[in-house]
Amino acid sequence: MPKLTVTVITRNEGENIGPCLASVAWADELVVIDAGSTDDTVAIARRHSARVEVRSWPGYGAQRNYAASIASNDWILTIDADERVSPELAAEIKNVLATEPARRGYRMPRVTWYLGRWIRGTDWYPDYQVRLYDRHAGHWNDRRVHESIALDGEPGLLHHDLQHFAYRDISHHLSTIDQYTTLAAEQWAEEGRRVSLAGVIVHPPFAFLRNYVLKRGFTQGAAGLLVSLLNSYYVFLKMAKAWELDRSGARGAGRGMRKTQNGALPGTPDPAPRIPDPGARSHR
Repeated sequence: MPKLTVTVITRNEGENIGPCLASVAWADELVVIDAGSTDDTVAIARRHSARVEVRSWPGYGAQRNYAASIASNDWILTIDADERVSPELAAEIKNVLATEPARRGYRMPRVTWYLGRWIRGTDWYPDYQVRLYDRHAGHWNDRRVHESIALDGEPGLLHHDLQHFAYRDISHHLSTIDQYTTLAAEQWAEEGRRVSLAGVIVHPPFAFLRNYVLKRGFTQGAAGLLVSLLNSYYVFLKMAKAWELDRSGARGAGRGMRKTQNGALPGTPDPAPRIPDPGARSHR
């Protein structure tokens, strides 16, 4: 029966880290890698018997990989501070690890709480995430935003939801969209991707139709409408910023663009390690 380490990367997550760690108190080990919090994140984590290490911020994927590397166990469950493992998902994970797992990693659906309800439609659901894995078979990439894990082999599927409390309110949602569209546009510039003005105009309406109609956002009431609108706004802002970077010549710098210590380009707002996805198709 493999033992499990839960890893969380944080900075200034005092409001979230307690409930997050309480939801995984059943795990064999809790590891928190903190990027220099100025609130009580570290103290709260230690009260939950977590092993805490403070480390400079190298980027999302690199911080996740470091957390896995110092774990005492090979099987890792990585979650964000604004996420909770429900009792049903916990039981499912325990069942998988009760014997030697059949797969090297497992993905799980993630459901987001927004405007007083769980959103089970739009691009936000089921939003499958590979979060349970054998560290010898998985490695996180170094993308600026929407990082993902490269896994040896196909992941298995868990059926119960990982709960996501991404946004306090609409203002918080909008500020997150602004931050992460900047990171996403810079990622595109670094990769040499070009965006036309026509694309800036055409893609957002299609994103709204995908979210509201094809992904059944209309079944989620007023919240589903707002999520669909803001997801299309995310697409618009990301593409508009990428177009602006292309016009300014940032694309020409490509991979030679100098990065700061946080893994972003100079001038990018220093991102907190919690990643409340602003509504891109990957929804983190």
